Amino acid sequence: MLAATQAFATLGHPGRLAVFRLLMRFAPQGVRPTEIAESLGLKQNTLSHHLADLTAAGLVQVTRQGRSLFYAVDLTVTSGLVAYLALDVGRARPDLIPPLQETTMPDTGFNVLFICSGNSARSIFAEALLRDLGRGKITAHSAGTRPGTALNPFAIEVLRRNGHAVEDLRSKHISAFQQPEAPVMDFVFTVCDTAAGEECPPWPGQPITGHWGLPDPVKATGTEAEKALVFAQTYAALRRRIAAFVELPFAELNRLSLQARVDAIGTAAQTEEKA
Repeated sequence: MLAATQAFATLGHPGRLAVFRLLMRFAPQGVRPTEIAESLGLKQNTLSHHLADLTAAGLVQVTRQGRSLFYAVDLTVTSGLVAYLALDVGRARPDLIPPLQETTMPDTGFNVLFICSGNSARSIFAEALLRDLGRGKITAHSAGTRPGTALNPFAIEVLRRNGHAVEDLRSKHISAFQQPEAPVMDFVFTVCDTAAGEECPPWPGQPITGHWGLPDPVKATGTEAEKALVFAQTYAALRRRIAAFVELPFAELNRLSLQARVDAIGTAAQTEEKA
């Protein structure tokens, strides 16, 4: 009870709640303070106070990797807080607790959406990769929060060189998948830190979500060859994630197990890139 009171009091401040909500979109991975400040438009000293209060309340953990600090939501504490609110305070009323599908998923026929800011490279890579590596079992989609009008030519070249058809690929706004007639998503992934940090409404059907963020290859500098190399590296990193994803035994795993597997793919990839 005391811990819950402290947690709710901490989250009662709009600034701290905004930081916590952003960290939840990256969970279970951690985020650097500079990236949090940039996404939320906060001054560093203000953010430091918010992070200190969230950490003191047990809602957030901090780890050091090299010279960088990473802040991440403590999912065990947060789960307990949600359970307290729903089961104790809410007396487990069924009209307060949305039902979760705990049966296993089918092994085929589900929809996956990859979200990026521009929908011109990373999310397009992911759509093409899942479409082809999934061998027809999965319907892949991609969209952007601020898409351009054309795909990046370096991205198109990488896809062609690796044998992917590109004729049907195009940039799409995320709103196209938020309409009543849009397909219901079973999985939704963000593949860039900007998209994960942006506010998005809850997705219908309670899809499993994941953050597989990568630096934006469009921002690469240098010679044409150096830029092309960055795009090729980004493609390779996404290919490793998606190859692991399509090999998951979907028909044998319930939602909680699938969420854990998706989180593990993203966390393992993040660790490899920092090594």
